[in-house]
Amino acid sequence: MISELDSKYRLIRLKEVLNFTAISSSTHYLHIQQGLMVKPISLGANSSAYPLYEIEAINAARISGKNDEEIKLLVSELMNNRSNFY
Repeated sequence: MISELDSKYRLIRLKEVLNFTAISSSTHYLHIQQGLMVKPISLGANSSAYPLYEIEAINAARISGKNDEEIKLLVSELMNNRSNFY
């Protein structure tokens, strides 16, 4: 099990995100367009990743029965909080 501290600073690649969320890559990108999924962080010219804690927060919202509008609000908050992260 990943500790909360490890989760906050761990970046995961798309393959892991798809495993955590149990959705296809096309659905994943559709969710990004719809505001239901956070955008990736650029790691370089051809590389990107996602903060694990953001994916966990979205999964927790889905598990708890949040509707799409509530998840969009969560995603917006997560994206806005990136600029205040460190």
